[in-house]
Amino acid sequence: MCAALLAGFGVALAGCGSSSSSGTAADPADAVPASAALYAGASVRPSGAEKTNALAAGKAVTHQADPYLRLLGALQTPGSAQLSFTRDVAPWLGPHAGVFLTSLGSSGALPSLLAQGLLGSSGSSAFAFGTSGAQGAIVLDTSDSAKARSFLNAQAAKAGAHATSYRGVSYQVSSGGVAFGLVDRFAVIGSESGLRGVIETTHGASALAHAGGYSKLLAAAPSNALAHIYSKPASLAQPSTQEGLTGLLRGLAGAHEANVSLVPSASSLSLDADTLASASSGEGGLLAADPESAQALGELPGESWLAIGLGHVGATLDQDAQDLQGLASLGSTLGGGGPESSAGLSIGGLVKGLLTPLLELGAPTPQARRQFASWMGSAGIFASGGNLLELRGAVVISSKDPAASRAAVAELAAQLRKAGGSVAPVSIPGTDAAVGARLSGLPVVLDIADGRDSAGQTKFVLGIGEASVAAALHPPSTLSAAAPRTAAAASLAEGIQPSLIVDFPTLLTLLEGVGLSESPSISKFVPYLRATTTLAGGGHELAAGVQRFRLVLGLQPPSG
Repeated sequence: MCAALLAGFGVALAGCGSSSSSGTAADPADAVPASAALYAGASVRPSGAEKTNALAAGKAVTHQADPYLRLLGALQTPGSAQLSFTRDVAPWLGPHAGVFLTSLGSSGALPSLLAQGLLGSSGSSAFAFGTSGAQGAIVLDTSDSAKARSFLNAQAAKAGAHATSYRGVSYQVSSGGVAFGLVDRFAVIGSESGLRGVIETTHGASALAHAGGYSKLLAAAPSNALAHIYSKPASLAQPSTQEGLTGLLRGLAGAHEANVSLVPSASSLSLDADTLASASSGEGGLLAADPESAQALGELPGESWLAIGLGHVGATLDQDAQDLQGLASLGSTLGGGGPESSAGLSIGGLVKGLLTPLLELGAPTPQARRQFASWMGSAGIFASGGNLLELRGAVVISSKDPAASRAAVAELAAQLRKAGGSVAPVSIPGTDAAVGARLSGLPVVLDIADGRDSAGQTKFVLGIGEASVAAALHPPSTLSAAAPRTAAAASLAEGIQPSLIVDFPTLLTLLEGVGLSESPSISKFVPYLRATTTLAGGGHELAAGVQRFRLVLGLQPPSG
């Protein structure tokens, strides 16, 4: 779902309108402060092949004739009635739009807005910007300044705003801190500090468009991108914003400046996450372009419908586990949570249960680094089986020190007991040490084992039952020569080897089998899952020190 979320964020600034714009185009990044922590830019009046591909991809995912209509909610300011693109926005909107954040004062505001626009949440969602919301603004290029000013004045009046000015530029601001103004040719709606930042930039302050990292990443970005998101995670990493949107960005790009480009087509949605990072830095996020990641995926069972390869986890597991928590938090925010399934399962409980041992293994303490991180090499995560009885799944970590990883079985068991788990020794053929753990949220025993695979490589396994441990150590075949891996590499192109593969039809079948597809936290995503086929991901190094991780989401062909 990352692809769908980022696609929505990029085009949430306005719909893909049917009427054409007039006048010359201006880049909103020229009016955005260089200090912006996050910026999303989009082509909101596409034409030709760009428009055709955007509409085809949107219709394939949403099954709606006008797939971006709901995203007008991004402009729904306090007091405003429901907007019509044709009536209210099309007469003045230019080709490009942008939105920037200087901070995430309310980390849930933007995900909630996405939930309303993409997933059809009922009820009104609070406008993202304002005194108690996010700091920043929506910046829209205009083709008719007079009509844009009329729209802004009408929205400001409905919000009860009063007139004021800054550096000679007049604007209006409501009691809730939502500001409306026409700055040069840009229509700006956001927090008052965000609007003032745009005024300062147009008066000569440094603009994002000319910042070194932004310029370098934009130069490497695909030329046919419909939308893009630029971020500086270090600027976003505030204690109150370690989850949700920040978790998504860290999961994609790690702790580096990044630009994520959306490229739609009739059969797929592609995301290119370009970062100013080295593959060996150990800070690239879950989707780092590490060659070890692709190799680790290739060693997983050939029948896997979910496969993730991770490189150098001894250095990254702490952050990897936190990134997974952040992504889970964003999914919970968008889905809205909900009760357990009829089988007594909940996504939140499953995620918590699975993350508990990973958080212990990756704990940022000297003891954990000595007991666990010191022997870790690459890792893989897999799931296989088309129904609950056949389900196999495990985290498989290669060991560089067999004695240390064997001892880690008992050491991890001790940590899980302290955390409230029930742990007991078990005997699993082909392993040198093994325990079974019952953890809150998991309906089955999690087996923790250390053994050698068919090639004699020592591996540490966290498996959902004994059969999963056996599949991890001695799979009948591996993904290295399997058809899904070959297909994933072909879809990624550019010589990229996959380190992520997901088959969505199988996932959906499993969710339906245990009743989780009806849970409120999942049901809103089901139509999107039905519209997709596979997700492939992998990365490589580009020129000039830019690293790319590409995600390609396959779309079901149109029915009929």
